[in-house]
Amino acid sequence: MPTGTSVHVTALDGIVNVNSLFTLAVFVGLTWNPNDPSNTLINDQACAAGPSKAEDLVSFHVYSFSSFLFSSLIALGLKQAIRISKSPTYHPYEFIARSHKSFLRIGMLVSGIGSFCGCGFLMMALVNVVQIKLGTLACGNSSASYAAVVPLVILVPIALLTYASFVLYAFSR
Repeated sequence: MPTGTSVHVTALDGIVNVNSLFTLAVFVGLTWNPNDPSNTLINDQACAAGPSKAEDLVSFHVYSFSSFLFSSLIALGLKQAIRISKSPTYHPYEFIARSHKSFLRIGMLVSGIGSFCGCGFLMMALVNVVQIKLGTLACGNSSASYAAVVPLVILVPIALLTYASFVLYAFSR
């Protein structure tokens, strides 16, 4: 059975690894030009997304990136705090936060919240990608948009709730 600290380090490793993958996805998403007229699958121009959808797309990508970066930096800082406190050359006056359980738990919770928010923003960015590529959800004949968005807004929140439950489990250890 892993000790409390190893559970924390494993959870922090998971946060950093997942955030790295999502950050890569955000960068790839930001390189795409949503205003390229040849990069769409819309037949009915009445269903075409306006410039506000492209602005929302970029905004949600930036929010997502900043949330993942925030979360990763907090997690890496906590991992470093655990390493420093376990070091044989540790001096209590040089490092105040000596892996206190409350400090560690709050940091893990804040890091988990950052990842949670980043996933939510990334999901909203993907909804905007769908609307730009397949047609707006407000358009009456955009069944392809609904077919893409409905699973996204069902599966991602389920995965986020699962993720949040594991973060809260690690928080309680």
